[in-house]
Amino acid sequence: MSFSSQDIARIVTKVVEQLETSDNSTSSVVPHQPASFTGSVSVSSGARGSYPEIATCVARSRSAYEAYRAFTLSQRERMIRRIRVLCLENLEKIAKMAWEETGLGRWQDKVEKNRLVIEKTPGTEDLQPTAYSGDYGLSVIEGGAYGVIGSITPTTNPTETIINNSIGMIAAGNAVVFNPHPRAKSSCAFTVDLINRAIEECGGPSDLVTIMTNPSQESGQELMIHPGIKILVVTGGPGIVKAAFQAGKKLIAAGPGNPPCVVDESADLEQAAKDLITGSTLDNNILCIAEKETFVLESVADEFIQALKRNGGYHVIGSNVGKLEKLILKDGKINSDLVGKDAGFILEQIGIQAPQNTRMAFLETTFEHFLVQKEQMMPVMPIVRCPDVSTAIDMAVQAEKGNFHTATMHSKNLDALHEMAVKSNVSIFVKNGPSCAGLGMYGEGFTTMTIAGPTGEGLTSARSFTRSRRCVLKGHFRIV
Repeated sequence: MSFSSQDIARIVTKVVEQLETSDNSTSSVVPHQPASFTGSVSVSSGARGSYPEIATCVARSRSAYEAYRAFTLSQRERMIRRIRVLCLENLEKIAKMAWEETGLGRWQDKVEKNRLVIEKTPGTEDLQPTAYSGDYGLSVIEGGAYGVIGSITPTTNPTETIINNSIGMIAAGNAVVFNPHPRAKSSCAFTVDLINRAIEECGGPSDLVTIMTNPSQESGQELMIHPGIKILVVTGGPGIVKAAFQAGKKLIAAGPGNPPCVVDESADLEQAAKDLITGSTLDNNILCIAEKETFVLESVADEFIQALKRNGGYHVIGSNVGKLEKLILKDGKINSDLVGKDAGFILEQIGIQAPQNTRMAFLETTFEHFLVQKEQMMPVMPIVRCPDVSTAIDMAVQAEKGNFHTATMHSKNLDALHEMAVKSNVSIFVKNGPSCAGLGMYGEGFTTMTIAGPTGEGLTSARSFTRSRRCVLKGHFRIV
């Protein structure tokens, strides 16, 4: 099936209209901004790499890419090291700008998320070639650049995705044009300015990274179908991912997730409670990898609930459950006014003054409950009691909905852990730790903000942004 540019435009327009409707929906909740929000976040029009038209962005990045092709791997790595330094020097500013501009999450957590991508995004070391030698000579397989990448980034992890993608794409030899979420345009433009400054300070070309000054549905659609864009990298919800699939280009798509957590009778319940709160409340649950629903065995459920209460969880019970449900679900949709807000703020809306250390609200539900079935992206956790571990695993797999994204499990039973790993078939499976360990935060390994479940790349890195090339030399360089 083929789609015209008009078809794609209609799809993208519809998606953005839905987002705008949800952003501006009326609600009984008082609109919440961070305490220091002034509404004055902005970036000057002279920011490096920022342009008002997609065509200009693509042209400037294409010109930079042509110059960049002459640079060596060691020169690329020098630029990446400088990007890391400059971003670390501006770490708190980047985090606070994104927090103030989007109104989502916690700025302290954004500091750590940005630090994570600055320090643990792989550079050129990720580009390891493969060699085959034999009677007929030598073959080398290595990754080559695509050219100019078009990247659409979300409001949930705006600057983190810009930094993460830029390092990986530049390491792979590409240039990139970003179309950020409109609600994060200034913080993203500031971050792009830092990245270009670092590149230029190392003698690299101007505008290797460009960004739309005023992104919109039209600019996103134009980016997706622009002939100068060789590959699309899209991080966002199901609507924009669907539109990107229909653009007819090579696509790396990071779609939504609904990550489950399973706790069985063998788990260290105190540690499991700490880990669940750590992972699910990081930046108030707006990460796609964060635990969204929990399945706990009946035999340890009461003890686990007490452990949650000891570690920053607030147990919503009685008539307050109905109040919370009505607050969160509006006309069959998740109330966008609550996305990324503090648990204390959410509880205040139903008349609860929770302790100051409250990080998460939780309530007991059935498997069919909307909080289990929908990706809510707020620090409100549904807890489902299960009779046995196999039932818990099966429910968790169903709740994840085949997104191939993330799941966690707390258990000392190797058979149960194996069953969960096989059945869930996710890109990230964390055993006995918080979900963010799967991104290298309190866990080992590299990090990414683009987890490509729909297109199969999983955790992306520099090698994900290369095309495979084989070079064959017949009859030579066989040593034995």
